[in-house]
Amino acid sequence: MDLSSLIETKANPDIPHLSPGDTVIVSTKIVEGEKERIQLFQGIVIKISRAADGGNFTVRRIAHGIGVERTFPMLSPLVAKVEVIRHGKVRRARLYYLRGLSGKAARIKEKRVVKKSKAEPAPTEPQES
Repeated sequence: MDLSSLIETKANPDIPHLSPGDTVIVSTKIVEGEKERIQLFQGIVIKISRAADGGNFTVRRIAHGIGVERTFPMLSPLVAKVEVIRHGKVRRARLYYLRGLSGKAARIKEKRVVKKSKAEPAPTEPQES
């Protein structure tokens, strides 16, 4: 008996493909009594767990000199939107080493993304004048 066959889940379309080292802004819905608002959390993705329950990702930021980490489930309806600001160039799947770094040492280089340009098709017929 498979767990995924018992529970039917659908992916949250507002979460793009993420990878460790990406700087993201996560918009979450916060319900306070009868009011509902959107709260933003910007930071670096330090861990992605892909599992049968949909998985989750952990985002770390420095707030007033203190490191704050927050884990978001991939399938949660409370995650309103995830926006990737920049892609980081890292060589690890888990960036736990960032916990011991601060300031400029905690920076991550940006990954260069080469966009393929559309090459103009060669003319098939010679032009006659």
